[in-house]
Amino acid sequence: MAAVIPDSHRDLLSAPNHGVLTTLMPDGQPQSSLVWIDYDGTAVRINTTRERQKGKNLLANPRATLLVIDRENAGRFIEIRGEVEIVEEGALEHLNEITARYTTRTYYGDIFPPEKQYQETRIICKLHPVKVNVDAIHS
Repeated sequence: MAAVIPDSHRDLLSAPNHGVLTTLMPDGQPQSSLVWIDYDGTAVRINTTRERQKGKNLLANPRATLLVIDRENAGRFIEIRGEVEIVEEGALEHLNEITARYTTRTYYGDIFPPEKQYQETRIICKLHPVKVNVDAIHS
């Protein structure tokens, strides 16, 4: 059953706030990564590759938790638990969009070497909320 992102905290997903994505390693150990995010109105989107640990973890087990903290007020946050849908189509375009949102640079060429683009498979991880928690002060 899908959970709803409350109006009181939806802006955290549309502003360039960083998130902490937690996935599960093959042995069950949690693994957390700092990620850039965006929201398509239904799912929170994270861009990674099939080859990175978070991508491998999500391909093996699609359950994940995302914590997003307001960059203007660290006491305001949203935690989203859910199931991840992996999408390859449009992943490079999405990477370019999200990079422009968080930086003034391009991903391949400025942040990562351009040849790396041909050595990895970009994916969009669409986190569909199943459980949502927000801070008690701002809800």
